[in-house]
Amino acid sequence: MIFDSRTCELGEGPLWHPKRGQLFWFDILNKKLLTQADGAAQEWQFDEMCSAAGWVSETDLLIASETQLFLFNLDTAAQRHVAPLDADNSVTRSNDGRADPMGGFWIGTMGKRAEKDAGAIYRYYRGEVRKLYGDITISNAICFAPNGKTAYFTDTVTAKVMRVALDANGWPEATPQVYLDLHTNPDGAVIDSAGNMWLAEWGSSRVGCYDPSGALIGQADFDAPNTSCPEFGGPDLTTLYCTTAQQDMDAAARAAHPKSGMVFAALGAGKGQAEHQVIL
Repeated sequence: MIFDSRTCELGEGPLWHPKRGQLFWFDILNKKLLTQADGAAQEWQFDEMCSAAGWVSETDLLIASETQLFLFNLDTAAQRHVAPLDADNSVTRSNDGRADPMGGFWIGTMGKRAEKDAGAIYRYYRGEVRKLYGDITISNAICFAPNGKTAYFTDTVTAKVMRVALDANGWPEATPQVYLDLHTNPDGAVIDSAGNMWLAEWGSSRVGCYDPSGALIGQADFDAPNTSCPEFGGPDLTTLYCTTAQQDMDAAARAAHPKSGMVFAALGAGKGQAEHQVIL
């Protein structure tokens, strides 16, 4: 079903705010944050492309943009700089990101034209931004196991989703290993309460569900080719939302798939984890 019929050029970064009971998402290329409040559409326009957020309080989000992490107040639209993010690199912008179970925030960057190896994956943790992995072309699929001991990520162009063990403070403590070796384009992902990965596969009109061993055990299909990122929400976290995109579609493809760029919802697809709070 369609959750929101506004079309995004590049819908991304859905976040179910557990304190507000509200879904937020971004249209990266049009520099917008969107939501629905009590069924009414709402959006905010930014000066830079923004792509991902974590919740800090009932009113504040930590948002990643082209040059920074900043605090954004949902009631007043006030912004406060928190930390630079590739601020001296005009080639890159932020892309996929998610809060981790220890209160940190992982955020990936990429070239604005998907320049090879231009991006990286960083972690913000209690005031510090540290680079975790470099030479990333398209950062995606950042998510975390329910026990907090494993992180996942991908460089989409490799078609491989990686996983890495984390220490007690949430820092990688081992060499990343291949979790999924795909023939599709892995995009955004989220881990459900059972430890299964729900992975948007760009160009496939679906979100695949993979168990901890990497076996495909299910999927949710949507009426848009470019599924970009899933997120569990709703009162009991059993609704699977999915952002989609019109990017990379010519006029004929857009006419053939007029719902591309909308946000979809699949009821009862699984049961998610509540999104973790970012600790500044």
